[in-house]
Amino acid sequence: MARKTAASRRSAGRKRHGARRSGAARKGRRWSRHVTEHSDALTLDKGVFSSRDPKRIAASLKRSAERSKRRKSSPFRSALSMLTFYINRAGKNLPASRKTTLMRAKDELRKQFGKA
Repeated sequence: MARKTAASRRSAGRKRHGARRSGAARKGRRWSRHVTEHSDALTLDKGVFSSRDPKRIAASLKRSAERSKRRKSSPFRSALSMLTFYINRAGKNLPASRKTTLMRAKDELRKQFGKA
């Protein structure tokens, strides 16, 4: 019986680069979407982050934060943290124009809560 070389033993347990991932492995790629949709802190309006108007985004987040009974912090902190989370994680592949709109929504949120 032939013995395996050290190199063949090391590569025996590795996956090929071109191999397709299973459904279970792919499921973990959308965790930020899951957090955005099923957050304990806020129940967001559908499509809140897709609006092009920063005032509308801020008003929707404020409304959601003030209505929420499950949040652990103040409405302002909950709303701002959800927006920041979306910018940093869920929206990391957004074009610059959308990021600018979301950053303006942060400023607008501060104004609406009287923190500016």
